[in-house]
Amino acid sequence: MVGTGIDLLEHRIRPAHGKADGALVLLHGRGTDENDLFGLLDALDPDRRLVGVTPRAPLSLPPGGYHWYVVPRVGYPDPETFSQAFSLLSGWLDALPSELGVSWEHSVLGGFSMGAVMSYALGLGPGRPSPAGICTMSGFIPTVPGFELDLEERDGYPVAIAHGTADPIIEVGFGRDARDRLEQAGCDVLYRESTIGHGVDPGTIPALETWVKQRVAL
Repeated sequence: MVGTGIDLLEHRIRPAHGKADGALVLLHGRGTDENDLFGLLDALDPDRRLVGVTPRAPLSLPPGGYHWYVVPRVGYPDPETFSQAFSLLSGWLDALPSELGVSWEHSVLGGFSMGAVMSYALGLGPGRPSPAGICTMSGFIPTVPGFELDLEERDGYPVAIAHGTADPIIEVGFGRDARDRLEQAGCDVLYRESTIGHGVDPGTIPALETWVKQRVAL
């Protein structure tokens, strides 16, 4: 892919109303694109206090759509493509503050499914600056040889997790495991389960909206 800065990845931007108080970045799941979660920006930030951004993953793989990495089995991303995505997203996210005119400390990073996995990795990964908070839906903390989240000095760090108890793709045990590991590290975890499959439950949106608003307070 040709490009530098924010043009490293195809993306869509939803402007804030007036001067942005921060940013909300949402990473899509497997086999979709930057349009998939674009409507969720308004659901999580209905007042448009934040500039919203949805990037497109770099890999185009069968059966279609875009992917952040290859999936040998759930919970265990392919190390090579995961590493490539981590590096590419790192550069892209690092370019956002100057491009959008907001600080990373006032930006919320989130995603669904495969995008949730990358949100954990980029928000809590070694050597990465932490955003204002991380919001994951139907995801897991990745297990990749040579890669570990940096969970030192995370007391009070805000993370929101939503997962369906009937999820047949990424079963709810992954969400519970992430909750337990992050709570043990001292993170302040908002955890919501609902009786849905692999998707975003509209019933969890009010709690997540409030959580996002609190992360970037006026």
